[in-house]
Amino acid sequence: MRAATDADPVVSVRGMRMSYGSVDVLTRVDLDVRPGEVVCLLGPNGAGKTTTIEILEGFRLPSAGQVRVLGEDPATAGDAWRARVGVVLQSWRDHARWTPRRLLTSLGGYFLPYSTPECPRPYDVDHLLGTVGLGEHADRRIGTLSGGQRRRLDVAVGIIGRPELLFLDEPTAGFDPQARRDFHELVHRLSDLEGTTILLTTHDLAEAEKLADRILILDGGRIVADGSADELTRRVAGTAEVRWMQGSERFVHPTADVVGFVRQLFEQHGDELTDLEVRKASLEDTYLAMVQRSEVPTTARLQEVAR
Repeated sequence: MRAATDADPVVSVRGMRMSYGSVDVLTRVDLDVRPGEVVCLLGPNGAGKTTTIEILEGFRLPSAGQVRVLGEDPATAGDAWRARVGVVLQSWRDHARWTPRRLLTSLGGYFLPYSTPECPRPYDVDHLLGTVGLGEHADRRIGTLSGGQRRRLDVAVGIIGRPELLFLDEPTAGFDPQARRDFHELVHRLSDLEGTTILLTTHDLAEAEKLADRILILDGGRIVADGSADELTRRVAGTAEVRWMQGSERFVHPTADVVGFVRQLFEQHGDELTDLEVRKASLEDTYLAMVQRSEVPTTARLQEVAR
């Protein structure tokens, strides 16, 4: 099997389908993830996000389609391929009597045979513990760690082997605001300095906007949107709202040319303006609009049947 090159997508999927009996979970998924990208997969519950990720990780076989991850089919790839992939699950709750240092040292040993001069494996354990904010707790029993500290350990377990591709499933669930900020910095560091390609799922749209180079919205078993947060917002909304007051009267006007409209507003009303606000569509607005659009055909079909 040919290994992936720098020019190849890290993830390449064409026509991927997944059915459970008569239920179609994925109807046709096509996607590419390029080296070093941080890509976020969004979608409502039941959209097929977990199924998609499990297929890419090699934990589940698709019903149809072509899947290539790091140049190989995850369903048949061997241990050398798995050493290049990291996975952070929603929860990982084993080895309560171990310490973080002991656990990471033990797990890191599995990656030593796959170390190369270009990518030495595993990470130095002390360095990694400091990176995820567990340096002070390295020798405490895991069972005594707080929920946020356990989540940091989940991340450390997922990246101990210095993965080229990292899957993050709801990575900051249970994090307090400071821990979430530290984690975001870690993701940027992995992507910018290590060149790690990251595919994550989250229900936190603000997190997606902060972390992702590109956002994929999955709904109805297919990708219904693909682009940066700004691109998706412009594509869906196309307009912003300008809100202003003249004396005690309030006005609202949608426009695609904010600068031109505001300039005209000042030219016409000048000193009469007592308040001015420009509101652009948020990622949440965009996400909800795209999901609603993708549901229209299904709704129409149901109405047709009802008749």
